[in-house]
Amino acid sequence: MTIMNTTKEVGIVGYGAYVPRYRLPASEIARVWTEGQGGLPIKEKAVAGLDEDTVTISIEAARNALKRAGINPQEIRAVWAGSESHPYAVKPTSTVVAEAIGATPDVQAADFEFACKAGTETLQAAIGFVGSGMAKYALGIGADTAQGRPGDALEYTTGSGGAAYLIGPKEESLTYFEGTYSYVSDTPDFFRRPYERYPQHGSRFTGEPA
Repeated sequence: MTIMNTTKEVGIVGYGAYVPRYRLPASEIARVWTEGQGGLPIKEKAVAGLDEDTVTISIEAARNALKRAGINPQEIRAVWAGSESHPYAVKPTSTVVAEAIGATPDVQAADFEFACKAGTETLQAAIGFVGSGMAKYALGIGADTAQGRPGDALEYTTGSGGAAYLIGPKEESLTYFEGTYSYVSDTPDFFRRPYERYPQHGSRFTGEPA
């Protein structure tokens, strides 16, 4: 196991979350697609409104993180947004977020994409960016909207929401990082091809508890 450490000690200066207000009971999903309600994995899930998507969810989470941190957004040097449900195929989510929170134009921005791991990837990138001395603050965001095919197992277990973490110097932090570790593998169990509306999954690992 290789632990990744930074040159400078860094931590979480501010954090924020956003969960849409709308709720969809699992019992309602079961009523439509099955005859029974036994063995439902959740009670209800958060559903994005008609005017909400990964961009708006990311913006709200980022604003909440900034409120908690109490810093000038012009001091942020990186905004990274991780998701598997970015609304645009080309236009970055991160640039919209950076503009909305007042971090532009002197800021680095990029989108990360990963099945269930994009948010932590932005967090580790922010830790490394600040820890290297290239920036005082960096913002890592993870946000998604439910994409499960109607009637699919994912419809019962995937919801909508987001979280944002502002990484900065250890002395300003609520908590700090001693080291990080990342593990990835090419597991072709969950994917979505171009022009497909819903992701596919082989169920071999998707249904297993993490």
